[in-house]
Amino acid sequence: MRRYVILIGTCLLFAISAFADVRVGILNGPSCVPVVQLMNKKGDYSFNQYADPQGLLPKLLKKEEDIGFLPLNVAAKVFNSSPKSIVFLAVTGNGNIKLITKDSSVKQFSDLTGKSLYVAGQGAMPDYLTRYLLKQNDISYDSKDGVELLFSIPTPQLAAQLISGKIEYAVVPEPFATIAREKSSEVKIAVNYQDEYKLVNGNASFPLTVLVATQEFAENAPEKVEKFLSDYEKSYKWTLKHPAQAGNLCEKNNLGLAADIVAKAIPVSNYVYIPALESRASLEDFLKILLDFAPESIGGKLPEDDFYYAKKNP
Repeated sequence: MRRYVILIGTCLLFAISAFADVRVGILNGPSCVPVVQLMNKKGDYSFNQYADPQGLLPKLLKKEEDIGFLPLNVAAKVFNSSPKSIVFLAVTGNGNIKLITKDSSVKQFSDLTGKSLYVAGQGAMPDYLTRYLLKQNDISYDSKDGVELLFSIPTPQLAAQLISGKIEYAVVPEPFATIAREKSSEVKIAVNYQDEYKLVNGNASFPLTVLVATQEFAENAPEKVEKFLSDYEKSYKWTLKHPAQAGNLCEKNNLGLAADIVAKAIPVSNYVYIPALESRASLEDFLKILLDFAPESIGGKLPEDDFYYAKKNP
């Protein structure tokens, strides 16, 4: 009888597992916008919201989330520091970082010499990209003769501080650049980092946000991974076609973004969907730049082959 009970319990456990939701960790803010349509479809997925990658990462490493959205450099660093922990599924966002100001005399990085530039997040991608692009323009960021980089203001507050005149120059990702421009007609985009990256490096874009899964989930439930990727691609395409509706859903789901701002930011936010193997070349080009310029940002080396998710043949 005891063996029979154990058998029944095991069967029930497998049945529950087979029909359990896929647990998806999302970050409040711009990176989760393309997935918002899926958040209103019940049954297949459960979405958990996090304020930042530092909140989501422990959940992924403890396998309490199956899939998550991360900055590219964070995903690479996690893989290098915890081998076999995660796999990279797809690029979901290219560069959307911009330098904003009300100073009409600033049109390029050289115009910032001797000025203070507030950057969204020390040790985050805006920080690394700012330092890289300044260096490529032969501008110092660690001496009085160059540009002073400051990180004391949280990203959501930068637009308001710039509009009020408390700061003059800021580097922010979308939709914060759009927020600033919507609230003040004096605010302009002085440097679009995507354009500047193309000028100094020759590549058209740099990947910023990626979709990852725990390696265990990718290996044990490839059909669920494939289904999520297919559903995500549809949601991403729907978002680009219906920015106003996507904005309403973001506000409805309390993602920290106002509906009208999301709608206006979507066309300039560089959302994409590029599967792992298709994006590997451009991904590695950018990671090599980070490896040379700031090796600590990706864990000191390029991720190995098993970082890149490949669909298993049936």
